[in-house]
Amino acid sequence: MTNVVIQMALYCLILVGLAIPLGAYIGKVMNGEHVFLSRILVPVENGIYKVLKVDKKEDMHWRKYAACVGVFSVISLGVLWLILCIQKVLPLNPEGIGGTSWHLGFNTAASFVTNTNWQAYSGESTLSYFSQMIGLNFQNFVSAAVGIVVLFALIRGFIRVKQKGIGNFYTDMVRTVVYVLLPLSLIVSVCIASQGVPQTFRAYDEVDLVEPVVVENEDGSTTEVTKGVVPLGPAASQIAIKQLGTNGGGFYGNNSAHPLENPNPFTNLLEMIAILLIPVALCFTFGRNVKDKRQGRAIFLAMFIMLAAALAVIGYNEQKGTPQIEQSGVVYTGAEDQAGGNMEGKETRFGIATSATWAGFTTAASNGSVNSMHDSYTPIGGLVPMLLMMLGEVVFGGTGCGLYGMLGFAIMTVFIAGLMVGRTPEYLCKKIEPFEMKMAVLVCLATPVAILAGSGIAALLPATADSLNNPGAHGLSEVLYAYSSAGGNNGSAFAGFNANTPFLNVSIGLVMLFVRFVPMFATLAIAGHMAAKKKVAVSAGTLPTHNAMFIFLLIVIVLLIGALSFFPALSLGPIAEYFQMTV
Repeated sequence: MTNVVIQMALYCLILVGLAIPLGAYIGKVMNGEHVFLSRILVPVENGIYKVLKVDKKEDMHWRKYAACVGVFSVISLGVLWLILCIQKVLPLNPEGIGGTSWHLGFNTAASFVTNTNWQAYSGESTLSYFSQMIGLNFQNFVSAAVGIVVLFALIRGFIRVKQKGIGNFYTDMVRTVVYVLLPLSLIVSVCIASQGVPQTFRAYDEVDLVEPVVVENEDGSTTEVTKGVVPLGPAASQIAIKQLGTNGGGFYGNNSAHPLENPNPFTNLLEMIAILLIPVALCFTFGRNVKDKRQGRAIFLAMFIMLAAALAVIGYNEQKGTPQIEQSGVVYTGAEDQAGGNMEGKETRFGIATSATWAGFTTAASNGSVNSMHDSYTPIGGLVPMLLMMLGEVVFGGTGCGLYGMLGFAIMTVFIAGLMVGRTPEYLCKKIEPFEMKMAVLVCLATPVAILAGSGIAALLPATADSLNNPGAHGLSEVLYAYSSAGGNNGSAFAGFNANTPFLNVSIGLVMLFVRFVPMFATLAIAGHMAAKKKVAVSAGTLPTHNAMFIFLLIVIVLLIGALSFFPALSLGPIAEYFQMTV
């Protein structure tokens, strides 16, 4: 257990150490300040504006900003859906893979446009190189960028006084992609490609098996298989941005548990840190850009405390295992250089500590990539990743989305605290009035409503039982996890749940779209109304929003609104399964 704690602490220290300077860099980029890459990238940035005929100095009203987000996303959805359905006639398809069904194409397009990357397919057998690289990878960049630019629109709403504009959508998008996402992705791509992750357009390799495999045919006869297929493709470039952009969609079906996506402990560390690097950095960016670093640190600490608690619970339960695994302590499940515990569904080259940490990181962020199968986790070990998604991706969450979601909870916190003392609530010297509260409620409650409605309808349909890998409480957990993953714009799944049916593809796709854009447009509305307000002076009655009391209140509000909404559903799923195993 000590080894698990040390590894988790080390991962978190590396993460925070890298995030602090990156946060300052992102803040400068989005403000148009000079950075060390400016000499190289400013001509590129200006060239893009010239080609697109964009006035980079235009200051958009929040309604126009929201319209740009909506139109850009709708066009992205349509183009990607078309690419997936007609990929057979498109280039870069050496395996001759046919187009997807209409409902799988819709689900996948909705998934990648919303930065969810839920996958009801296996990449190496379903998608061509063109679909992976031009279709999905393009969305990995721009969907991540959309979340970041909406966050910065909100930041401008807090710091501007009596202004109508909240920034320029196109300028924000270009700067985010060119200065932040592309350079970081290039670094990670080169690093993981050097470790053996494929980056090629060659057709799949056929190799001789070390040991032949006998396969039974449907007619009862057997066939000896002596050769296997090694899937290749431009994987490294997609894997880099899938982690950095909190996308999570695997190039291969087994995602980051696949040895070609994640070959060794070094790539595992690099990819795992990349999952939360930008979301953590944006907390420090927030403090810098609102000109009060204490505000950024307070939000960071609230998120980090919840993440640390989640990692502790996952790690403890996976290391402890279950009474069935160890047969009530009679059987030791460890081996030389390998701790005991629940190793089902985990790669031995990673072990429990790294697998549990990845599970916490990927569901705290809206990432969804996995290096182990969450379906095989213990009941409580699997409950915590599910709960992190149910909170509304606010424990760091997605790039930009997590922080503006947490700021929605911060607005609710100061409102509730204001009611207690009988004062008009204020946040960052701006009064919180009824309109902002209504929009904050949309930001905070969109996720619970979508998850509970979607999973409830699915559970009522008899056909859903055919998609389950397990009956009983664990089967309910599979359904609940799927809609939690969609509702948290996460994308991970309890492996074994077959979501590739018309109803599940369409319903999960609609949940992803609802939870992505309702909070996003509500956030932009808050930004526009905040920018038009005047600042109010801090007085003795103003609630400090940077001290330990506020951090505590913020965590309590997140848990009250997020966790308690799902307690009945969790009681019927993982909690019931836990008592079935232990009582």
